[in-house]
Amino acid sequence: MTYASKRIVVGMSGGVDSSVAAALLKQKGCQVIGVMLRLWSDPGTQNRCCAPDAVIEARRVANQLEIPFYVMDAREAFYNAVVDPFIEGYARGITPNPCVRCNQLIRWRFLRSRAKALGAEKIATGHYARVQILSDGCIQLLKNPDPDKDQSYFLHLLSQEDLRSTIFPLADLSKDEVRKLARDLSLSVAERPDSQDLCFVGQGNYRDFLRGIKPDAIKPGPILNQEGDLLGEHTGLADYTIGQRKGLGIAGPEPYYVIRKDPDGNTLVVGFKGSLGRKEFKTHSVNWIAGCPPAESFPAEIRIRYKSRPTAGVVTPINDDQAHVILKEPLPDITPGQAGVFYQGEICLGGGTIFLEET
Repeated sequence: MTYASKRIVVGMSGGVDSSVAAALLKQKGCQVIGVMLRLWSDPGTQNRCCAPDAVIEARRVANQLEIPFYVMDAREAFYNAVVDPFIEGYARGITPNPCVRCNQLIRWRFLRSRAKALGAEKIATGHYARVQILSDGCIQLLKNPDPDKDQSYFLHLLSQEDLRSTIFPLADLSKDEVRKLARDLSLSVAERPDSQDLCFVGQGNYRDFLRGIKPDAIKPGPILNQEGDLLGEHTGLADYTIGQRKGLGIAGPEPYYVIRKDPDGNTLVVGFKGSLGRKEFKTHSVNWIAGCPPAESFPAEIRIRYKSRPTAGVVTPINDDQAHVILKEPLPDITPGQAGVFYQGEICLGGGTIFLEET
């Protein structure tokens, strides 16, 4: 597929991936425009995705490539779409995944709207993922061949329209190949490290951020075993994740693990390892990348976290935006609020937000 002479907006972060993506499109003769989105951060801190050093690096690469570069204000949209649901999610006792919402609502929908205003036909990003167009025109989202860098998990909420408007220049490349290309092109960002943490929480961790911005949502409460016996006191439900063993501050005949969180009672429920695994969960707000849910149950590989290994199971659509998942083997860390993403081989079918129904 050729994009020569097309005007394309590349979402630039000042990192090596988006810089190489822009360079590859420029080499193909595209009219490339670099855009960095200015995102909200906790007052007095800097968002890592658009900090001054990131802006400087992105502008330096744009100058080297001789392409226009703009920084566009997305702070209000980012707060409303990503930060506020993150805060409210933890207040409700779940563990949200803000990067998934950011990709869907900011790095695609918001950026696409700004690209259209610039007269661009498509947007491009430095994500490690691929697309494939079927004979009927349907677009499939595929994994990147590098299993350590594949980012299709974070893109499972993209629609047909999103994918039709997107180019992934790094589609078939590994991280090592991207860095080599950056060195060959003498890009200043060739050795720039990847960003790992939540971009909007400043120098602390998300627990510090939540206590600073909504202290009344994180309150101490009881730690109970599964029989309802009081074992101790937790420091706030947001401080714990399903499957956590360390840092509970309680002792027993064998190690305790976090089994579930009860936000209504502000209660942390713990149990022994044998009580931890689950084979079933449901997902809501499901996005089916094909545009509609399958007509019946289907086998799939399911990922419950970005770095988790895929687990075989069966997915049953309940309605347009809910699904029931039964795994072949139990997993110890199925966490409400995280994304459950469905695959068949290299194809990402979609996914939704995990929720559990207690019996």
